[in-house]
Amino acid sequence: MTQRAGFAESTTENSPSLWGARAAVAERAVVARHVRRVWGLPGTRLGVAGWPQSVNNRLHGHWNYWWQAHLLDCLVDAQERQPSRTRAGMIARVVRGIHLRNLGSWTNDYYDDIAWLGLALMRANDCERVPVVAAMNRIAARLRSGWTDHGGGGIWWRREDDFKNVPANGPAAILFARWASRGGERQDRQRARSMTEWMSQVLVDPGTGLLWDGVYVRPDGSIRDIVKVTYTYCQGVYIGACVELARGDRSGVWVERAARTINAVAAHLNDELVVRGRGGGDGGLFAGILTRYLAQAALRLPSPAADVARALVMGSAGAAWRNRALAPSGPLFGPEWSKPARVPRSPAHRRVERDLSVQLSGWMVLEAAALLERSPG
Repeated sequence: MTQRAGFAESTTENSPSLWGARAAVAERAVVARHVRRVWGLPGTRLGVAGWPQSVNNRLHGHWNYWWQAHLLDCLVDAQERQPSRTRAGMIARVVRGIHLRNLGSWTNDYYDDIAWLGLALMRANDCERVPVVAAMNRIAARLRSGWTDHGGGGIWWRREDDFKNVPANGPAAILFARWASRGGERQDRQRARSMTEWMSQVLVDPGTGLLWDGVYVRPDGSIRDIVKVTYTYCQGVYIGACVELARGDRSGVWVERAARTINAVAAHLNDELVVRGRGGGDGGLFAGILTRYLAQAALRLPSPAADVARALVMGSAGAAWRNRALAPSGPLFGPEWSKPARVPRSPAHRRVERDLSVQLSGWMVLEAAALLERSPG
């Protein structure tokens, strides 16, 4: 089947509240299985890294900082879908839990991690007026300090490293594009443009239009190696940055670049309109990240790019739901939405369905579909 035929023949259900109901079921399942207090302390919540839970999981011994940012993002998605006081309280408790488990700090050494938390905090503030100014000032200052001219520009993946990549520059660019009008510096929007321009000039594969992962640089600033791997994560954050920069831009360049990348995803990174997965661990979040920003593109770009983005989101959501497994508290999602999920039997069962990252990704794609359901194109 050709891509064009696939878009024409895709059949997603059209009930006005179907995807909202499915997202709600996914939310209840993830919260019931994964969300717990931090060290038993009242007024806190975090996502447990694995289910069924090991003792180390229950104690939040393995600290997945950026997974928690996506848990917070998903809770904000749900609050925008159907506001509730209970969830509003949970959002505030997750913010407190992140700060506590990160030992009283909002930042760490990874620029991508802190960009994700900053994005989630901004949305929590927009949705529930969670106080974020102090946290955002710390995060934005750290991200600004990550820019150097090594490799032609961009920020580092982590402090004191020799690697610059899309996974750090993409979310940082989205953050600066948004923070510039919410309390950041006037130059922050230009920082967003510079980061996205650097990705466009250095890391776009001329053959496919997809974004490569990143570059290693020498001490003198020259590029030593280009990591020519194409992750769904990279496409999602680049699309998200271009969509943010397209707002108020008359040149059309950002719309054009976002559309090019969406078409490249449609040509190379899906199977019958289902975005491909990347296993468990951190990779479990990659497909969900892409669908989050495809949904934004579907809402804010003109056709035909918006139509392609919408088809990819709805096709992925449909597959994730069809291939869910039945587990305690509700559906459980697999790392590959086109394949049936399998329920892990115990903490020792080596199935990536245990990972919070994989379950957040499944919840995320259903929230993306619910968002598009509320805003039909």
